[in-house]
Amino acid sequence: MKPHLILALLATILFSTGLFAQDIIMEKNNNLIKCKIREIGLDEIKYNLPEYSTDVLFSIDKDKIIKIIFENGQEMEFQKEMTNPANYIDNRKNIIKIDFLSPLTGNTTFAYERSLRPSRSVEATLGIIGLGIDEGERNAGGVFTKFGYKFIKDPDFYLRGIRYAHILKGSYIKPEIALGFFNHDTWMYRDWGNGYSSEKKRESVFSGTVQLVIGKQWIMDNAFAVDFFAGIGYGFSTGESYTSYHYGYSVMDESFPLAFSTGLKIGYLFK
Repeated sequence: MKPHLILALLATILFSTGLFAQDIIMEKNNNLIKCKIREIGLDEIKYNLPEYSTDVLFSIDKDKIIKIIFENGQEMEFQKEMTNPANYIDNRKNIIKIDFLSPLTGNTTFAYERSLRPSRSVEATLGIIGLGIDEGERNAGGVFTKFGYKFIKDPDFYLRGIRYAHILKGSYIKPEIALGFFNHDTWMYRDWGNGYSSEKKRESVFSGTVQLVIGKQWIMDNAFAVDFFAGIGYGFSTGESYTSYHYGYSVMDESFPLAFSTGLKIGYLFK
């Protein structure tokens, strides 16, 4: 074979190798597609495969891709628009709240919520027992704390460009733990046979719960929040006298150690 034909053949092989198998598409199932990227659209990637004619164009949904590794070593990662943090840069991601009705029940409760990423946030609560209306004349004083991790519901299906109206808005499920301690006045009744007598004494109560809280939070104008919730779980309580209401939650007696909570919080958002 003539030298110039050999050189032409080698050039053709090198050109074909360079034309194809330059780029790599890494799928979420760890499959690698060696190809030549032709187009990166809003929803899909279009490419050629070396074993087919360049006239044959293949495509793959961007939601199935982790990243593209280009011939020059550059990488391009992909993420669902629904959970892409870049879509929520203008969202305020912190909220200071107050339980709107808590002062009517003998305490004042504050909460702080911070977004970690789309569909995830954490919330810490502090309740000051005694800072409110003492309707039962229990003269209570103490504190309770709660900590929860929120899973904010996303849509059952996705459309192009869909995203949360606000990163902290929506229905949610929140596993939550709580601990509380307070002192209060209680009355001990005694039966003397010929009559009853009562004695007021000071009692210390320590309690805690593990609950699953379900709620919904609305965000208005990226500044104001309304959060309605209800929870159920298990709890415990110390103290000689039985009292189910522990200000931040209610705990039944030892024979039926269920715990409940509900509330309506309003809050202010900030960066």
